Amino acid sequence: MIIEKIELGDKVMLKKGHPCGANEWEVIRVGADIKVKCLGCGRIVMMPRKTYIKSVKKIISGE
Repeated sequence: MIIEKIELGDKVMLKKGHPCGANEWEVIRVGADIKVKCLGCGRIVMMPRKTYIKSVKKIISGE
């Protein structure tokens, strides 16, 4: 999957689920690093852009 554009508010499904049981995330910061928030428990995780691009399974919705 090629991700051309990452925008704030995008809801994405990552390949690996979160320990809380949810696997849907919302993008809350975009830059050299991407910050995502778990939609199940609210935990915030920051990851390098390269790691984010590799781990996205599909984009659920974008604003």
